[in-house]
Amino acid sequence: MYKKTTQKDGLRIITVPDKNSKATTVLVVVGAGSKYETSKNNGISHFLEHMFFKGTTKRPNNMAIAETLDRVGGVYNAFTSKEYTGYFAKTTKEHFDLALDWVSDIFLHSKIESTELNKEKGVILEEINMYLDAPMQYIGRLWEQLLYGDQPAGWFTIGTKENILSFERKHFIDYLKNQYSSKNTIVCISGNFDQKKAINAAEKAFKPINKAQTKDKIKTEESQGAPGALVHFKKTDQTHLCLGVMGYDLFHPKKYALNILSIILGGNMSSRLFSEIREKRGLAYYIRTESENYTDTGYLCTQAGIPNNAAEKVIGLTLKEYRTIRDKSISQAELKKAKDYLKGVLTLSLESSDSKASFYAAQELLTEEILTLKEKCAKIDKITTKDIRETANDIFCSEKLNLAIIGPHKSEENFKSLLKL
Repeated sequence: MYKKTTQKDGLRIITVPDKNSKATTVLVVVGAGSKYETSKNNGISHFLEHMFFKGTTKRPNNMAIAETLDRVGGVYNAFTSKEYTGYFAKTTKEHFDLALDWVSDIFLHSKIESTELNKEKGVILEEINMYLDAPMQYIGRLWEQLLYGDQPAGWFTIGTKENILSFERKHFIDYLKNQYSSKNTIVCISGNFDQKKAINAAEKAFKPINKAQTKDKIKTEESQGAPGALVHFKKTDQTHLCLGVMGYDLFHPKKYALNILSIILGGNMSSRLFSEIREKRGLAYYIRTESENYTDTGYLCTQAGIPNNAAEKVIGLTLKEYRTIRDKSISQAELKKAKDYLKGVLTLSLESSDSKASFYAAQELLTEEILTLKEKCAKIDKITTKDIRETANDIFCSEKLNLAIIGPHKSEENFKSLLKL
C-alpha cells in the first residue's frame, strides 16, 4: 500500500510504509536529465548531480556531506538518466529524520561554488575516459546515438568534454531555476516509519523548494527507412555489439509484450540466444536482450561480447532468432516461463526499501500513474502468444534494424549488408 500527497505548490510526496523492514529510504527524483538539455549544455544535469555533494550552507564541504551518513552506516548516492535525476539516502529506521534532513539539504541548499565546480571538471573528464575505456558500457551509449542521432535522446548523458570544460556557475544556477521545481519533483519515503509524521516532516523540509514553472523536453523524433550501422574502431581483444530495433514507449499498449519478447530472446540463462550462442557454440561470455521504454520512444536490443573474428557469425545467428520468433508462434510453455520470470524478477526487486522508492517515484514522475506490483503482474498475465507474434512482426523488419559495434573493425558497409530480416 502507498499514499500520495500533493502539495499546493505541486510537490508530490509518496509514502510506502513497511513495518517489517529495518530500513527507511528517502528518495527525491526530479524531471531533469539529458533529454531536457540543449547541445550547448548537454551534460549539465549529470554535472549538477555531482555538485550536490560538494557542500551546502549547513554542511559546508564534501566531507561534512559524506560524514553525516557514514557515521550511521547509511547508504547514499545519486544518479542521472535521460529523463530524470535522483538523490537518495537509506538508513536504519531510527535515523529517518537524519536521512530526510540530508536529502532535502543537498537538494535545496547546495552552494555550487566555482572553486568546487572547477575541481569537479577533472573528475567528470576522468569519468568520461573511464567509459571510453569500458566498451561493455560504452557500446550502449553508441547504440542510442545511432538510433536517435543529433538530438537529446542520442546524446550522452554525461555530456562532452568540450561542454564540461565550458560550464560556469551561472549555467548551473540558471538550470536549477528552470528545471528543479516543485512542479516536477517527487519525494518518496519507503520502509519503516510513521506515515503521518513522515509526510508532515517532508512537507516542512521541502517547503523552501523552487515553485517556478519548468521547461518541458523536446519530443524525440524517430525516422528510419533503412538499416543503420555504427562502427567504433578500437583495438580490443573482444568485439562488443548492440543489435536490435526500434520499439515502444512507456505508454504503448504493446510494451509488456515487448518486455516478454526480449526475455524469450535473451533475458536469462535459458533464453534462446543465450542457449544458442553461449551454451551451444561458446561464442560469448555474456549475451543478453533487453527492452527499453522511455516516455516518447523505446527499443529492443541484443548486446554481446564476442571474438573479433566471429562478429558476422553472431550477427547472423541473432538475426536468425529474430526471424524465427517473428515467423513461428511460441509455445504456451515458453510464454508462461517468460511471464513467470518477469513477475518473479519484479517481485524480488521490490524487497528493499530503496527499490520500492524507485518503483513508485519513477512511475509517478514519468507517467503520472502508479501501478502496484499486483496490477503490473495482471497486465503481464494478459499477454498471449498472439500478442508476441504480432509484436515480433511489427518490429522485426529490415528497415528497423540497427547495429553498433566496438572493436578492430573499420567498414560499416560490410556490417550493414548483413542487416536483413
